[in-house]
Amino acid sequence: MPLSPPDMEGKKNLLLLIQLRWIAAAGQVVTILVAELWYRIHLPLLEMASVLGFLAALNLVSVWRHQRQGVVTNMELLIELLLDVTALTVQLYLSGGITNPFISLFLLQVGLGAVLLEAWAAWILAAAAAGCFVWLTRAYMPLILPLGLDESLQQLQVQGMFVCFVLTASLLVLFLNQISRNLRDRDAHLADLRQRSAEEDHIVRLGLLASGAAHELGTPLSTISVILNDWRRMPGIAGDPDLTEEITEMQSQIGRCKAIVSGILLSSGEARGEGTQRTTASGFIDEVVAEWRVSRSPPMLDFRNLVRSADPIISDTALKQVIFNVFDNALEASPDWVSVTAEEEGGDLIVAVRDAGSGFPPEMLEEIGKPYRSTKNRTGGGLGLFLVMNVIRKLGGRVTVRNELNGACVTLTFPLAALSPGGAHGH
Repeated sequence: MPLSPPDMEGKKNLLLLIQLRWIAAAGQVVTILVAELWYRIHLPLLEMASVLGFLAALNLVSVWRHQRQGVVTNMELLIELLLDVTALTVQLYLSGGITNPFISLFLLQVGLGAVLLEAWAAWILAAAAAGCFVWLTRAYMPLILPLGLDESLQQLQVQGMFVCFVLTASLLVLFLNQISRNLRDRDAHLADLRQRSAEEDHIVRLGLLASGAAHELGTPLSTISVILNDWRRMPGIAGDPDLTEEITEMQSQIGRCKAIVSGILLSSGEARGEGTQRTTASGFIDEVVAEWRVSRSPPMLDFRNLVRSADPIISDTALKQVIFNVFDNALEASPDWVSVTAEEEGGDLIVAVRDAGSGFPPEMLEEIGKPYRSTKNRTGGGLGLFLVMNVIRKLGGRVTVRNELNGACVTLTFPLAALSPGGAHGH
């Protein structure tokens, strides 16, 4: 199961530590080579190489951990940073201890810990670094300087301090910026989750309202249907062809209203077993378009079904209603022509609905999918596309809206796996 962005934050931070550790290892190699070859300072190369080998092994384990699924915990990051502090302490012990100008690299570890770790863990890391610093004031292997170099020791130490400052400042800016970017991504995702939660709460209220209204409408529609049947048998009406035809049309419209009410109840979750059936992606699209064509009678419907998948899917009344909604919007914007193209790409079902209307205003394109954002200037407008986008999003798909040269295009994309009998949408 893929991790959510907040859970991915720990993996991103672990990747930053891996990158920093490679940089630190490379920097240590360069520093050791410069000290040995340039300044002729003899260092315990075998022991220092062992520490570098430990850092490389730790990084390989960290890379393996990063590639695995699962959340990287705060404790794991603390252990990684404590091991880095330990490795730095050993290297400083082998190269002059407190007299080594690179001792201020402890601040880099503490600074990273302050932003990567929880407060209690950051204090543990700071205490560990401080303890190592104090220990290095008393225990270390002094540097053995070649003849003549000890006279310029102060100048050499100033140069080392400058290099250490530049290195620390550069790495802090680089990695703290990346960490801040990770935090912004997490905050943006949490804000999106809060927005989705509010939208879903809005949808629940709408569903309850629609379900209640459907129940209430069922009784009067049934009453009207009974009355119309009685009227048809009355001698005065039965002998009048015009009245008989009008009553037949009224009964047809009453039947359509009852079908709509049943569809609302099915979509809200009632009698769900009656609202789903097995079919194929191609058959599902053909069925949806055929039903919509019969009920709406568009003057010109340009329909192309390019889906060839024979895998079974679940046909759901709620999903049909979502697609109907998009078709209805296109027909309202362009009464004379509507185009529907269905195709399959990479396991996704893609339904593109085009119209020849005036398109969406620029300000509408920026707020597509928000409730009550509509060009129709009527009470409750804008809920249709809002519901469409939320239902498709629940299936793991997306809705894209764009203006074309003549009219607009609304594209529904959702994975066929979500509609399969064993998928998230299956029953």
